Amino acid sequence: MWGCGWFNGTGLVEELPACQDLQLGLSLLSLLGLVVGVPVGLCYNALLVLANLHSKASMTMPDVYFVNMAVAGLVLSTLAPVHLLGPPSSQWALWSAGGEVHVALQIPFNVSSLVAMYSTALLSLDHYIERALPRTYMASVYNTRHVCGFVWGGALLTSFSSLLFYICSHVSTRALECAKMQNAEAADATLVFIGYVVPALAALYALVLLSRVRREDTPLDRDTGRLEPSAHRLLVATVCTQFGLWTPHYLVLLGHTVLISRGQPVDAHYLGLLHFAKDLSKLLAFSSSFVTPLLYRYMNQSFPGKLRRLMKKLPCGDRHCSPDHIGVQQVLA
Repeated sequence: MWGCGWFNGTGLVEELPACQDLQLGLSLLSLLGLVVGVPVGLCYNALLVLANLHSKASMTMPDVYFVNMAVAGLVLSTLAPVHLLGPPSSQWALWSAGGEVHVALQIPFNVSSLVAMYSTALLSLDHYIERALPRTYMASVYNTRHVCGFVWGGALLTSFSSLLFYICSHVSTRALECAKMQNAEAADATLVFIGYVVPALAALYALVLLSRVRREDTPLDRDTGRLEPSAHRLLVATVCTQFGLWTPHYLVLLGHTVLISRGQPVDAHYLGLLHFAKDLSKLLAFSSSFVTPLLYRYMNQSFPGKLRRLMKKLPCGDRHCSPDHIGVQQVLA
């Protein structure tokens, strides 16, 4: 599935033992993501969304952000097979990197990545507000729902440059105007700054503020309106997971932008290595679509109860489903 001719820009090293081991490892990793990661991501993200929407009255501020990330995870899980089956370094790619299908699929990928990153950053900031100023309702469920709507709108606007590039590929009457908009390096640089640098700084700032609040022993620590301690552990795990899995993708994107913007011919070796790193980083990015809901499942104490209530409402013919008979106990275990 994967090739490693990028070692010297040719295909002459395919028979080296190190190359064969690398090919085997990456092929197994990709197949594992397709066979296990995609179904798990679709299943757990769908359960996360349905269970929380069924129990709207008990939803908290973090739940709204995780539902938002789960919707983005559903989109990423749906796109994962198409992307992983057609990278440039794949020996049986379904399309080339500059194909129209690839450009069209890149738009929902960018939107979902922006939603995931900003939801994580805003979750960190609202968690700090909830801990520092409990019962002020600044980070309420009502406000969070509206914020998530703005996140999706902002992600669509940020990805508008990719949409213009896709539209221009079908326009021939105004080639000059379209040529001015086909600046992929500028679009990638904008995406790196808006999609990674800004939310990363916001999340880091929120974590620093949270660490200061946790060191201060105040009467507010005994306030029953504060979030439970497990919510803080879930927040830290989510921030580390999301940014850890998405950082390679944005670093490769930044490296590609810097390399191309120099205006000099790029050596085939470095170009092949860059494409390989891009595919590998995208594989890590797609893995966030199933890792995050698994963290939510095992670290959120209220999710099993929500899932039980959802399963009790599912119809099984003329009666309601019993969790004991449909295998939900295995999911909740």
